[in-house]
Amino acid sequence: MNMKQLMTKWADNINEKNVLGEYPRPLMRRKSYVNLNGIWKYAIRETKGFPKKMDGDILVPFSPEAVLSGVNRQLKPEEYLWYKRRLPDEVKPEKGSRWILHFGAVDQCAVVYINGKKQGKHVGGYLPFSYDITEALKEEKNLLTVKVRDYSETCYYSRGKQKLKNGGMFYTAQSGIWQTVWIEKVPECYIGHLKITPLYDQSSIMIQMEEEHGIKDIDYEVTITARKMWPVKASGKTGKPCVIMIPHMRSWSPEDPFLYDLHVRMGEDSVESYFAMRKVEVKNDKEGIPRIFLNNEPYFEKGVLDQGYWPDGLYTPPCDEAMIYDIQKMKDLGFNMIRKHIKIEPQRWYYHCDRIGMLVWQDMVNGGRDYKSWYVTYMATAMEGMHIRAKDTRIHLMGRQDPAGQRQFEKEMKETVRLLYDHPSIVTWVIFNEGWGQFQTKKMTDIVRAEDPYRLTDSASGWFDQGCGDIRSIHDYFFSLHVTPEKRVTALTEFGGYSLQIPKHSMYEKKVYGYKKFKRKRELTAGYEKLIKKLIIPNISRGLSATVYTQLSDIEEEVNGIISYDRKIVKMDEKTVKKLNEKLHF
Repeated sequence: MNMKQLMTKWADNINEKNVLGEYPRPLMRRKSYVNLNGIWKYAIRETKGFPKKMDGDILVPFSPEAVLSGVNRQLKPEEYLWYKRRLPDEVKPEKGSRWILHFGAVDQCAVVYINGKKQGKHVGGYLPFSYDITEALKEEKNLLTVKVRDYSETCYYSRGKQKLKNGGMFYTAQSGIWQTVWIEKVPECYIGHLKITPLYDQSSIMIQMEEEHGIKDIDYEVTITARKMWPVKASGKTGKPCVIMIPHMRSWSPEDPFLYDLHVRMGEDSVESYFAMRKVEVKNDKEGIPRIFLNNEPYFEKGVLDQGYWPDGLYTPPCDEAMIYDIQKMKDLGFNMIRKHIKIEPQRWYYHCDRIGMLVWQDMVNGGRDYKSWYVTYMATAMEGMHIRAKDTRIHLMGRQDPAGQRQFEKEMKETVRLLYDHPSIVTWVIFNEGWGQFQTKKMTDIVRAEDPYRLTDSASGWFDQGCGDIRSIHDYFFSLHVTPEKRVTALTEFGGYSLQIPKHSMYEKKVYGYKKFKRKRELTAGYEKLIKKLIIPNISRGLSATVYTQLSDIEEEVNGIISYDRKIVKMDEKTVKKLNEKLHF
């Protein structure tokens, strides 16, 4: 099957001097910042030892499988991927300072060395990790080396939609460094974690700040600023909550994404951040139907599924502008929510949702052994159509039979909540998708609620609902839908999947994957309009409170996107989509 390499409209501007240079952690910014993206040396070997000679150049943070990396080679599960580069001359021992090396994400297992000295090992391809490399630094010529191994779907580690042999709803597996690598200089005692909780009904925020080494009772100062507001100043101590009143509070919503600026100083360290005042919960409306409430008002969430894949960067967006384009285009089309599908994005993506005003349902990244398609896809679809609720105890069919894999999922689930907690755009945690690696659903739901009682939980998106969480989450591509209210909110969290292949903007000429095929833009638009009017609008009064259309963009064989894979074509009539979204409300 011949594959055509597509490029996004931003690809021509990406090079070693212009590659994702923006500050990668908008919620905790320091002035000290050294970006390590750019040209590194790489080697792929079947042996564990340091390679004597490297294979060539790679453009970090693009994975070797991505064309933008300059490598364009698939890493196999039995192989090791090595990276090497010199650190900038400014990174050297300095009295009273520490150097912290940050990796946004490395897929899947990474071992980091400075001057040949092991700094640590990290397992899991979607979450950031850091090392204090100060003690390993020399006065000059410091060498950073990273060893990576990626088992893809041959192990129980998290993998999302990646598959070594891509096809249909599974996409090209990528490996290695795929988010920004950077270094910052901090004082000996420095801010390690900042947790901000809006207490909406009290017009207050609660700040919980941790010193990196866990030292408690260190004094810190907070300054809050916003347009047309005098600065609000407060003080607190590390390890203890600090509640601050917000005068003349202004709410955050997709219609008014108002952000407050926050400055925190602790001793010689200081960081810049931001927060928003918003509240999400489930309550009954005037008719007694459970609805999602935003800021104490019922709010219909009209969303789109987003897998976060790019033809030239795979998991890595080519640039900041590319991320902004996807979010802003969906907002322009009248959507107010994106379901980020079994992938964790670079933190700048969530920052753009915060400032543009886009609600986010964040999936946990799935993993586990091979899940049996006949059970989790075909039989599950049939059971859904017959309203049969299957239990989540057949873990060998769902691929979650490894106790170590269960522990890894729980660990990464907690880390995901802690990592993204401060982003006001995130309103729902989606724990499992369609039985992929699902296990102990009620226990996992309780864990997420303990980590974050201020957001909603979608415990099982599609199939295998266990009656827990805040949402009755339905996937429906083939059946008619008649919603009946229950104690939880009802959401149609996947539907549609209508496909249209555009030859010059599709990767494959003959292979097309989607749930209903159309040949022209006007036919696809008409089909979408009929679907919304028949499936969605009549069910809103019956209790439907949120929808997620499949999907934002085409991906490889899957051509059911609203926009093409290369982001150059909007495949439906934009005015029609926007008008239909305007009709979706209570």
